[in-house]
Amino acid sequence: MCGLAGFVEARGGGQQSGLEALASRMAAALRHRGPDDQGVWADPEAGIALGHRRLSILDLSPAGHQPMFSPSGRFVIVYNGEIYNCERLREDLLRERPELFFRGHSDTEVMLTAFEQWGIEPALEQMNGMFAFALWDRRERTLLLARDRFGEKPLYYGSVGETFLFASELKSLQVHPAFRGDIDRDAVACYLRFNCIPAPYSIYRNIRKLLPGTVLRYRNGEVKAQAFWSLRSSVERALAEPFCGSEGEAEEDLDRLLRDAVKLRMHADVPLGAFLSGGIDSSLIVALMQAQSDRPVRTFSIGLHEEAYDEAKDARAVAEHLGTDHTQLYVTAGEAIDLVSRLPDVYDEPFADSSQIPTLLVSQLTRRHVTVSLSGDGGDEVFGGYNRYTWGGRLWNRLERTPLVLRRLAAAGITTFGPQSWDAAFKRARPLLPKSWRQRMPGYKVHKLASLLPSEGPMDMYCGSRRASSATHDRRPMDQTARVRAPSDVPGYDHLPAERYFGET
Repeated sequence: MCGLAGFVEARGGGQQSGLEALASRMAAALRHRGPDDQGVWADPEAGIALGHRRLSILDLSPAGHQPMFSPSGRFVIVYNGEIYNCERLREDLLRERPELFFRGHSDTEVMLTAFEQWGIEPALEQMNGMFAFALWDRRERTLLLARDRFGEKPLYYGSVGETFLFASELKSLQVHPAFRGDIDRDAVACYLRFNCIPAPYSIYRNIRKLLPGTVLRYRNGEVKAQAFWSLRSSVERALAEPFCGSEGEAEEDLDRLLRDAVKLRMHADVPLGAFLSGGIDSSLIVALMQAQSDRPVRTFSIGLHEEAYDEAKDARAVAEHLGTDHTQLYVTAGEAIDLVSRLPDVYDEPFADSSQIPTLLVSQLTRRHVTVSLSGDGGDEVFGGYNRYTWGGRLWNRLERTPLVLRRLAAAGITTFGPQSWDAAFKRARPLLPKSWRQRMPGYKVHKLASLLPSEGPMDMYCGSRRASSATHDRRPMDQTARVRAPSDVPGYDHLPAERYFGET
């Protein structure tokens, strides 16, 4: 990954050296994202300064240095990400204009050329990749910020007085003297509700996350944002033109698409590996990597001494079956706890993903051996792999027939006994139970079920908010408790239910 940062002073002015020095300090805060190179550029008359930290993956030569200018010099960019179909785009550009000359083979250079040749939004529509970038249009004196369709790459922005700030991480914005660290109370409420701070919020009142699939334009102190891609529209188009082949043909098409997606992501000028947990998603990715590689793929996993949480044995079995070059590291609870004090530096704002510590551990292990690593993240979300996706509707159809007061009493009775007590009970009864009831961590899952029993509707159950079993707990309906005010500086948003703008990315 790379890191970008910068700012625009609405009135312009300032000294070249001063602007560059400040942009350099902002970029230096992102050194962990890009240890290989640093660059800055500034235009004092326009009041713009750009900073970049580079992790070299494609084109390790100076030809990949950023900030980078477009062929005509109109655009200058700082960019984080990878365009997987850049070679095809390069061929299309050369077919249209054979006189074009590319100094190197970085995807950044292809992006800039595409922007000049096709325009910003038309070029983005053709790009298959993950990206966040800041692009300065020197002719129009306009700053453009853009983020990929699913928001894989982060990008924060905000206006503080007459200064417009932007960066890959909040810690970079904090370097700028105009930054104000006032906590956003609505963002805290969202965190407590959703276990994360969803876009467009950030933990700071005057700083926002750019929404996925969006281009933001800043000019003369005015901000305008427009989506170049919509998940809802894509789903609606797919529903209007459904796949009409057989189940076997669907499997063949899916296999082709997955193989192609994995192959594109294996293109790198540095060592490549993969996270391997032994689950379906990461195992499938590694299998497709190994099938398209002429050498054993480097795979990495973290093991835990607590048997109920240990996935290393499954990962090792998959690695042996596929013939990968596997590395695993067993960690103790103490080693995991030692990382807790580092989490605020890593994540910048509150983040309640229970996998954040093992993710950090496996990333540290992997970085000792390779520069780029693929993972199976997102598979459950795309393919409906979580139980809640298939069980949710059926469970609610049964729950709604039972009076709410009885469901609350049942939940209170279940949670009278802790998860360990339930684990012990299931262990004693295991020989008598059908196979479908023989679950890992049954106590945790029983308590999870208990938290759903008092739900007042499907959306209430879906959110799965932690509930107390007492009658004094706040039981307002979802459409009241989740209704919060969208930030006033996010164009196109108003006072809407949280699921309206958190759910459509």
